[in-house]
Amino acid sequence: MKTSLRPGVLLRNAAVIVLTFIWVIPTYLVIVNAMTPVHSYTGSPVWWPSGFAFFDNVVQGWVAGQFQWPFLNSLLYALVGAGAAVLLASMAAFGLVIMPVRRTKLWFWLIYAGTLLPLQVFAVPLYQASVQLGLYDTRTILIIIYIALCIPFAFFVTRNFLITIPAEIGQAAKLDGAGWWRMFISVFLPLLRPALVAAFVFQFIYIWNELFFGISLTISPENQPVMAALASLQTQTSALSQPAILATAVVVSAPAIIVFLVFQRFFVTGLTSNL
Repeated sequence: MKTSLRPGVLLRNAAVIVLTFIWVIPTYLVIVNAMTPVHSYTGSPVWWPSGFAFFDNVVQGWVAGQFQWPFLNSLLYALVGAGAAVLLASMAAFGLVIMPVRRTKLWFWLIYAGTLLPLQVFAVPLYQASVQLGLYDTRTILIIIYIALCIPFAFFVTRNFLITIPAEIGQAAKLDGAGWWRMFISVFLPLLRPALVAAFVFQFIYIWNELFFGISLTISPENQPVMAALASLQTQTSALSQPAILATAVVVSAPAIIVFLVFQRFFVTGLTSNL
């Protein structure tokens, strides 16, 4: 027996197909132009590859931009910044949800309010403070800023996950004589693993792709994150070809994609568990 598709279903499928093409076309152009040999690139977008020189283009862009330090810097910033932010956020969520804290709504909004303001608002005060403290153009200032920026959203994710855990678990641990610290480490932290991984993936990708503070608070390649180095690649080496820049951009974007794909299962579980 044949079933006819409803107009709403057809419209939804058509919209999904159109949106997919809108997203795929720029990605396709980046990849195709990144593998185009420099000698055959005319300056106009290439819609079909005329050769394969992706690795040659990567080497050319990597050497010209000296990406060894920015790449390692971004790895440091993303791992330390996201990891520390998630740990601190989980402790704050545990305190507000499990511990007998007064005015929980006030504390929630004080922590989460950090996501409500545009980053440009913090630019001038942070620049002045970093200069006065002697932290301008150092890894320390970026690590501190990334931890602070990542805490509110990580707190939101872990707090929403914690409120779905039955209160009886904490009561049973308390009856067994567990203190607050032991309860957090031994009982709730393992239960929070899906939310912790989801928050970590989000913040890792954010820090890896962050550009604003990378170009406003650092200037030297030894301290710059990889996206800041990528943004300055074309201006610093005007003779560098566009395929080399695009190929380098594809490579430096790969870690964020890999992290998302590896932890995708935990990512989905952590975000949908409270729905």
